[in-house]
Amino acid sequence: MPKNANGWIPKLKKGHGPVYKLIADAIGADIATGRLVAEQRLPAQRSLADALGIDFTTVARAYTEAQKRGLVDSPVGRGTFVCGKRALAIPRAVAARPNVDLSMNMPPEALTPELMALMRSGLSAIGGDMSALLRYQDFGGSALDREAGALWLRRRGLAIEPERLLVVPGAQAALMAILSTIAPPGSVVCCESLTYPGLRALASLLNLRLVGLPMDGEGIDALAFAAACAQYAPQALYCNPTLLNPTTLTMSAQRRQALVQVARNYGVPIIEDDAYGFLPRSSPPPIAAIGADVTYYVAGMAKCVGAGLRLAYIAAPDAVSTARLAAAVRATTVMAAPFTAALASRWIREGTADLALNAIRKESMARQRLAARILPPHSYASQPEAFHLWIRLPEQWDRLALTAHLRATGIGVVPSDAFAVDGQPPQAIRVCIGGIADQEEIRQALQRIAEALQHSPLETPAVL
Repeated sequence: MPKNANGWIPKLKKGHGPVYKLIADAIGADIATGRLVAEQRLPAQRSLADALGIDFTTVARAYTEAQKRGLVDSPVGRGTFVCGKRALAIPRAVAARPNVDLSMNMPPEALTPELMALMRSGLSAIGGDMSALLRYQDFGGSALDREAGALWLRRRGLAIEPERLLVVPGAQAALMAILSTIAPPGSVVCCESLTYPGLRALASLLNLRLVGLPMDGEGIDALAFAAACAQYAPQALYCNPTLLNPTTLTMSAQRRQALVQVARNYGVPIIEDDAYGFLPRSSPPPIAAIGADVTYYVAGMAKCVGAGLRLAYIAAPDAVSTARLAAAVRATTVMAAPFTAALASRWIREGTADLALNAIRKESMARQRLAARILPPHSYASQPEAFHLWIRLPEQWDRLALTAHLRATGIGVVPSDAFAVDGQPPQAIRVCIGGIADQEEIRQALQRIAEALQHSPLETPAVL
């Protein structure tokens, strides 16, 4: 029997378009998250209109729009239902398969037996002084761990004194410390118009207003940044300038220089999230190498060594900023776990971290070649060393409908809504090809995505 969703009320985003489209968007979003499931009955049009306080024709138009997107079906005289196996052409055998989660942006598992042996050796070695690892350590990292961090950042062309570095438990903790230090509640922070979802979560937690800035092929529009500085007096510019999550765009050196100049002119600090900066074999210098005096630089280990290595390094503009950040780290996270910091330091000094980075880079490149062979030409943006893709959808697909369809076939992806700061999200999805250990799983998932892209929602062929 079909499940009844008569109690379902859509959560509408205010100010993002006509109400009927917002309702259709909400249907797609709730299908993508599992709040609505295949063959579930939606509320009667008049009932939903009464619940939302809108007119009947708006709901009728919304259901028609959702049907055009392949999200719902409305058999005559029976009501409106979330599309099931018939409409999406999903056979039972496929629906029953284990999920292939391409939604988490993790590096590929590329551990050879030799690399595993080196990692285990480093893990064993740090246990020699167990008592030291069970004590509180300096807030912001021990001297040895800061020195190792400075050594690691030299790989990015940054010559930073260990005293200016802080060791923290991951990049998210670093961003939390920086934002809570320099951006009081209610203030504005600028960022890319499509940005890291973790920043959106922190902005919500800290009651900050994000202002998305337009981008072109070189990165954030510097003139738009200057205009935003004049209009909003932002407390910071956050950016992810190398292999931007989600679009994989890498900001040009000229654009980095232009943003630094604007930041200096208006006294606005830049928060540079260099999560993916170590991956490319060649890339522009970090913003911190161009404008150290205005940049808070964050480099995490999770994307370039392993997702479970929750450790990051912060370089602040000056000694005063470093001291304030240390106090914020102490208040929010106390310190990085000594075990994790000691292990990262040892792997850096022994070269194990470099070997892990090279292995991740090599495996990412292999998976990018796989994607290039399977996905339609010019259908996505990426870079050779990246482990995520930004797929631009053909006209017949809505991003939420495709996300729901892929979810029903056992594939998890992320629609552009998760990254859009304001305005209408583009018709695009992010697909992560790291994380999953087996390239064969990646190949099969990409083939199903390619098949979906080449058909309309109601014509998508069954995967046997």
